[in-house]
Parts: sequence; structure tokens; C-alpha cells
Amino acid sequence: MNRIETNWYVITGGPCTGKTTMVNMLSERGYKTTIEHARHYIDTQKDQGETVEAIRENKRQFQTGILKMQIEEEQGLDPNEIVFLDRAIPDAEAYYNFLGLEYDDLLIDAMGQYCYKKVFILDRLPLIQDYARREDESEQIRIHNLIIKVYEYEPCPVFYVPVLDPESRVQLILDNL
Repeated sequence: MNRIETNWYVITGGPCTGKTTMVNMLSERGYKTTIEHARHYIDTQKDQGETVEAIRENKRQFQTGILKMQIEEEQGLDPNEIVFLDRAIPDAEAYYNFLGLEYDDLLIDAMGQYCYKKVFILDRLPLIQDYARREDESEQIRIHNLIIKVYEYEPCPVFYVPVLDPESRVQLILDNL
């Protein structure tokens, strides 16, 4: 399959690395951005009366729901437009690996579809759990390392963003487009 070359920049990393904060700050500066789909999926399911525990209990359904949202979002973007993505399709591969899920046709068909302009992997920050983020620190580290591994196999440049104050992190990203 030929990958579609894009002008999309992926902001990624394990749980609690500051992805959404960075994406929101880039949006405030006028850049087009996307949302993080795991939290959005949880929120939409909660709106339908599901508990977070019930949503996360069926790991396959949870990951499939998130992946479907991500695929739909990326398919709706213009590959020529500069967009900052709060995670991207390859993140799903890392989470399938983390949860011990076998790859399904949805994931296999989605993988390798796009070539991202650059991937910014944010270094970990202290873990803060909330209603949607339930991982402990060892899981945070494992997910983070799986995401790094997945993106290192992608044919796009990877840039590691160290822990800095939020303004400096955003500026570092913009200085390295």
C-alpha cells in the first residue's frame, strides 16, 4: 500500500505527557488541531449511561471504538493542510500491544495508511489519574515505551520533546517543524 504523504504533525506519548495541553496551546495560536479520541470515546459512552468501568471492561470494544474515531477523523483531514494531531492511528497499535489484543482487520487496514510530516513524542510528566486515565506509573511507562517503539518503525521523522514548561515545549515543537 502506498502511504498518503501528509502535512500532519503528531503529538504523542504515554498517558500524562502533556499532549492535550500542547495541542490546546497550538490551537490557541491558530493552528488546526484534533482531539484525543480515548477521552472523547469515554465521554460519549458516559453520555449514553455507561460507567467508565463498564466502558473499559471490554478492552477490544474500547480500543476498536477509539480507533474508529481516529480513522474517521484522519480520513476527513486534508493531507496538504498543516494539522497537529492529538495522537494518531499508530498509537492504536501500541495500545493493542499493551492490552495483549490480536491485531484485527480494522487496525491492519488502518496501519500504514498515512505518512506523517513529523512525530513529536513528549517525555513523561508525573502521572495524574482522573476519571478517564486509570493507568498506574508502571503502565504509563510501558505504554510510553510501546508508543516510542511503534513510531520508530514508521517512515516519518520522530522528535523527542523533553520536560519543559508548557510555553517552552510548544516553542520547541514550532521551532522543529
